[in-house]
Order: sequence, then structure tokens, then C-alpha cells
Amino acid sequence: MSGAVLLLPAGVETSDRRPSPLLAAASVRALGRRLTRAGGPDGLAVHVVHYRYRGWNGDEARLASDAAWAADEVVRRYGDVPVCLAGLDMGGRAALHAGGHEAVNSVVAIAPWLPEEDVAAPPEPVKQLTGRRVLVVHGTNDERTDPELSFRLAARMKKVNREVCRFEVHSDRHRLRQHRDEVQALVEDFVMGVMFGRPLSRPVEDALAAPPPLGLRMPLASGFGRSLRRR
Repeated sequence: MSGAVLLLPAGVETSDRRPSPLLAAASVRALGRRLTRAGGPDGLAVHVVHYRYRGWNGDEARLASDAAWAADEVVRRYGDVPVCLAGLDMGGRAALHAGGHEAVNSVVAIAPWLPEEDVAAPPEPVKQLTGRRVLVVHGTNDERTDPELSFRLAARMKKVNREVCRFEVHSDRHRLRQHRDEVQALVEDFVMGVMFGRPLSRPVEDALAAPPPLGLRMPLASGFGRSLRRR
């Protein structure tokens, strides 16, 4: 294997219950199939991470710990290969937290669940993402996770790491069903670029290069993936 993507499903804020592996995997299964088709010939391994517990559970950050364990497992199985952490909802938060793992070269956070900003609590960490390439995708009408929080976090990330971009899916909600194909095409484009050096699409290149806020509020065009134009 020449690289691995670890898919991190959604979770909940607090729970000691064990998740159902089948239900958890369902939310990322379609993306996993797409990445396997795109990267399998180049030796890309795609795995869904099965959490020990459903809940993040405060300072325990259990889902982030499970993501870091999974990255360790990739190193044990495949050796020194690059790892991309790609998470949805609470899995997006786990991907960002665990992005500092030495094997990780990239992070994808789709509609990431983030805590409300609280002056009494420490802010979400960002320094661990230095040297990683980061993609955040969020629907502007998300009713579960506030897209403004992911924008503010991306702006903080951009201050310590230029290789950060964020796309907004206008009018779409938390599950991004209205533009599912475009979101998956965007993630595929990003992952194949950061894992195998394939040319990134012009929108992704532009988003990475643009200063805030332009590169952090990049609109995801309808039909992205069907009419890509590469440099």
C-alpha cells in the first residue's frame, strides 16, 4: 500500500454506549467506495474507523483518541505511508484533533461538529495541523453544526498553516444530500492530490492560495466533478 484514508463517522457529544458498526459506517460508505475506485489502482487503502464509544465525552476526546489509534494501526500494517483523516460531523472534529499524528499528511473535515466558543474553555487546537493540508466543507444551511464556527476555526488554522481551504455548499444542510456528488468529487480531487501528487483542480488550488476570507468561503460550484478543468 502507498497510502491510507481513514474515514471517521459521526458521533455524539456525550455517550458511553458502543456504536453500531453498520450504522456508523453507513454515513461514510459511499465516500469510501468512491475513494477506493479513484485511488485503489495507486495502492490507496480506505478504512472506516470503528469507535469504541459513540461519545466525544469532554476532555477524554475519545473519538480523537480512536482516530490516533487507527493512524498507529496504519503504520503497523503498511509501514511509513501517508495518512489522510477524513471525518464527518463529530468525526470531522476528531480528524482535526488527531491531525498532528506523525503519519498524517492531510485532513478533511465535512460539516464538522465544533463546540460553541466559550471564554471559560480553551479554544479548539490548531497548531497540530502545521505542515498538513486541510480541507473543510460545510453547508451554509446546516441546522446541526454551525458553519460560522468552522469558518472561524479555519481562519485560525490559516494563521499557522497556509495549506488550509474551506468550501461552502450554498443552501445545503448538514448531510449535504442536495450536492452529495459535488462534495464527494471535491474530496476525491483533494485526496488524490495530497496523497499521490495529482494536479489539484483549479478551484482547490485557488482556495489554497487565496488569503482569508476568500479561500475559506470558496463556493462549491454546482456540477463540480462533471466539468472539472485542470490547469
